[in-house]
Amino acid sequence: MDLPVMPPVKPMLAKSVKDIPPGMQYEAKWDGFRAIAFRDGPELELGSRTGRSLTRYFPELVAALSARLPGRCVVDGEVVIAREGHLDFDALTERIHPADSRVRLLAERTPASFVAFDLLALGDDGLLEAPLVERRALLAGALADTTPPLHLAPATTDPEVARSWFERFEGAGLDGIVAKPLDLRYRPNERVMFKVKHERSADVVVAGYRFHKSGPVVGSLLLGLYDDRGVLQHVGVCAAFPMKRRAELVDELEPLRLESAAEHPWAAWADGAAHEAARLPGAPSRWSGKKDLSWIPLRPERVCEVAYDHMENGARFRHTARFRRWRPDRTPGTCTFEQLDEPVRYDLGEVLGG
Repeated sequence: MDLPVMPPVKPMLAKSVKDIPPGMQYEAKWDGFRAIAFRDGPELELGSRTGRSLTRYFPELVAALSARLPGRCVVDGEVVIAREGHLDFDALTERIHPADSRVRLLAERTPASFVAFDLLALGDDGLLEAPLVERRALLAGALADTTPPLHLAPATTDPEVARSWFERFEGAGLDGIVAKPLDLRYRPNERVMFKVKHERSADVVVAGYRFHKSGPVVGSLLLGLYDDRGVLQHVGVCAAFPMKRRAELVDELEPLRLESAAEHPWAAWADGAAHEAARLPGAPSRWSGKKDLSWIPLRPERVCEVAYDHMENGARFRHTARFRRWRPDRTPGTCTFEQLDEPVRYDLGEVLGG
């Protein structure tokens, strides 16, 4: 492979803002695996956000992109999987599997797509120093006649259209809106774009915590919601606390601490088979490797309010939730899935159709 921009390249990133900024190019924020596709004739490589290769996990995309991308190019985009017109991140994570036979089986059952939204090189020309408007025009021209599973991400400079997308596209599983300055040069691994994400709040049960990697202070709170059977399901964590507050939380939660998880609703958390019947804190697996997943069980008697962007398959917070406040006025049994907002369903095909 001999391209003007060579792998590995870490993609350009975005920082969170509360409102859609004016005077920019706007795109939907995709909920998938960020990937940069490098094609040089018969050679094709998919690089991840960390710089590691994703190529072996998506053989169907290697074939499709080799047939659809320009002969020599570097394209920034997102690998996504859709089911029933909605993005499915769980199906995507299943593809990171050590067995090639399993990867190829899933490639047939749940094939992935690639949504292209930036161009880093075309032919012999490197485009990192070209402004966004030029890169976008070249990308749109290069992919003018493309067909699925390669898609050109819809883009607009109209903030009213962007606001409409922000409201409607969530129903197809998208995260929000990304705003890009029109004169922006491509800056790998720098947060020079802007993202506006959906934010909601929920009252959740604090049922345990994990220690911080730096020592015996709270690293993350383990959060739960009761389902319609009265079973406490693990729905995620909140973790962003100042170091002083992490130490205070250990003392604050001490009266709720259990000697062991034997009497806890999540007592079976270390049994991989138990995860098929309930959502529990993560058990050791090939994904976690040697990471310490042990946790301190608490009597599930305390409620806090957290902010979150959206739920993954209606079962857990897709990203780390953000602690807002304690809710001493709420009882744990009232913390159910029924309080969660469900976005109106929207077909992903309508998004990709522009």
